[in-house]
Amino acid sequence: MPTDAAPADPASGALLLCRAAPGAVAAVAPLLREPMQLTRAGEGWSVLVPEGGPWREGGEPVDRVVTGWAGALAVGAPWPVLALWWDADHAGFTLASGFRRPVGFVWLSSGVPAGEDEAMRTFAARVGLDPVLDVQALDRLTEPDAAADARARLRGLLAVLARVGVSMPPELAPGLPADRLREAVALQPDSRPVEWPGLREAVGEHGTVGHSRLGPLLPWTGAPGAPAAALAQMAAGVPLLVWGLRRHGGRWGWITAGALLLAHGTVGLAYTVTHPRD
Repeated sequence: MPTDAAPADPASGALLLCRAAPGAVAAVAPLLREPMQLTRAGEGWSVLVPEGGPWREGGEPVDRVVTGWAGALAVGAPWPVLALWWDADHAGFTLASGFRRPVGFVWLSSGVPAGEDEAMRTFAARVGLDPVLDVQALDRLTEPDAAADARARLRGLLAVLARVGVSMPPELAPGLPADRLREAVALQPDSRPVEWPGLREAVGEHGTVGHSRLGPLLPWTGAPGAPAAALAQMAAGVPLLVWGLRRHGGRWGWITAGALLLAHGTVGLAYTVTHPRD
């Protein structure tokens, strides 16, 4: 998998497929602090199209960036996230689900497989594909095929995922550069922008004030500031988690800290929903 920083590649791009309705995704995606466009991608699926600043302007490898994003989203939400990515030399995907180790596969630009066959089987099981027929279709993507380049492999992957409800708008074809994808998704009838609103807007000007000093930090106390504190914890946890995942070899201390903040904030929000105040 490419990991070394390189000059910006105008051909690079990515898509983030989330197994959730757009409304659920829109509530969490702003915490990534990356301008994105969101639209529906089939029954029970949504797709985020990132602007791509980290790899277009900062020289970060696209695969590392979107793997971090997928991991952060999947930890902070009860649904898996599939990142599809490509650059001038490679293309691939990464599936993140909860705290489990991400699984993915890579092809060279010519379509030559550069991943492990077992990863496809793990991927199929986590997504809920048929362990026989669908796995056979995925296995064909790991075999040599002179007529299929890396982009064609990603399109083949999406064709298999149609069996679990994925239906991408035809304009959002893997392999297009990020700017063309953004233009295409903006024309979708249910497309909406997703942007970071800022911490004050996210938690409210007086959001951390509760009945006691510790009250807002404990979701089970029912303090007025608990929901806002949970959002603040998620807002702090996502950047830490993304930063740790994007570093070469990982920074597990930051990953753990970010994951704990994100998980605690998620518990707090869930408690607020299931135990509303009178």
